[in-house]
Amino acid sequence: MSELKLNHLNLTVTDVLAARKFLETYFGLTCTAARGNGFALMYDEDEFVLTLMYGKEVNYPKTFHIGFPQKSREQVDEINKRLKEDGFDVQPPVQSHGYTFYVKAPGGFTVEVVH
Repeated sequence: MSELKLNHLNLTVTDVLAARKFLETYFGLTCTAARGNGFALMYDEDEFVLTLMYGKEVNYPKTFHIGFPQKSREQVDEINKRLKEDGFDVQPPVQSHGYTFYVKAPGGFTVEVVH
C-alpha cells in the first residue's frame, strides 16, 4: 500500500506579492516561479507545493486556515513576536489543541502557528 501524501495546495489571494513575501519571511517558503501579482509557485523544505493565484475577491470561510507546525513553543513565541513587531495584529499564543495562535495573512487567508 502506498503512502497517501498531500502534494500541493492552491490559494486564491488578493495580493500575490504580499502573500509571497509573508510566507517567505515568516515560514521559509521559497518561490521558484512567479508572474507579477498574478501567480507564485512556492515550495517548503519537504517539497510541498503551494501556489498563490490572484483573485479580485477572496471569501474563505471563517474557520478556513493553513497551518505551520513548529518544533517548540519557543519557535511559536518567536514567530508571534516577529509578526507583532512587524505590525501584524496577533494575540499571544494560547494552549488549545496545541500551543497556538492565528494571524490574518496579506492576501485574505488565515495562518495558524502551532506546537
